[in-house]
Amino acid sequence: MYRIGIDLGGTKIEGIVLDEKGAEIFRHRIPTHAEQGYRPILERIKSLHDELAARIGSKPFTFGIGTPGAVSPRTGLLKNSNTVCMNGQPIKTDLEKLLGHKIEIQNDANCFAMAEALYGAGKGKQMVFGVIMGTGCGGGIVHRGEVITGPQAIAGEWGHTSIDPNGPTCYCGQRGCTETLISGGGVENRYAERFGARKSFKEIGDDYARGEAKAVEIIKAFFQHFGRALANVIDVLDPDVVVLGGGVSKFDPLYSEGIAEVARFVFNDSLETPIIKHQIGDSAGVIGAALVGI
Repeated sequence: MYRIGIDLGGTKIEGIVLDEKGAEIFRHRIPTHAEQGYRPILERIKSLHDELAARIGSKPFTFGIGTPGAVSPRTGLLKNSNTVCMNGQPIKTDLEKLLGHKIEIQNDANCFAMAEALYGAGKGKQMVFGVIMGTGCGGGIVHRGEVITGPQAIAGEWGHTSIDPNGPTCYCGQRGCTETLISGGGVENRYAERFGARKSFKEIGDDYARGEAKAVEIIKAFFQHFGRALANVIDVLDPDVVVLGGGVSKFDPLYSEGIAEVARFVFNDSLETPIIKHQIGDSAGVIGAALVGI
């Protein structure tokens, strides 16, 4: 059976069609226009869905959507999305009515983890922890080819585990969340607070490579927080592999100095867990959405 997946992001909505063997047939991307609100986003999803289905002549297919946040098992409403107009909305119910098709909605980090576990850097591994470190910070768990979501649909949400109770305030209401300290946006915010000027994560990383003192201070703290946060995950899950994705995963010192900090904090006499860069990259979210579809 064909698989159709849609990755709903804050700025773009991307769709893909996979054939029975998982090969890509067609892909298309349209703008989200989140400022227009909830209903127009649903209509744009329908338009893309219909275009994708037409590419396979409306033959049978499974359908999945990846989105920031998750559908609450308690209320059936979307929660924790950074596209805030979607929060508190019955997106699954509304889309199934609009499309006339059963759908599976998964957190975007779960979709990333699924794609990397089946087709990418985690292929052949039983337990894969997928990490997205970009503007925010998310995670997903795949065990034996299946996404683990948990009864509250929060499994893998390491970005909102607090690693510093006296740290920065997070939008979720806690202080010192992993997301505030190791995401690209979090590092940029810490730099601005410390030095009164804003630089992108890439600019800070480039300054670090040149040994610039301000950047060294910020990045050293970033490595320490990364080590503590990921060691906590490894202590709980003991995954076969950790796959890093998102813009921050392109920062090469993460795979030497960052991993050294994980080894320092992990509850073991040595760090045996491979921590590696993604293979699928920006395509992982939409491919994962197709793979989790029903």
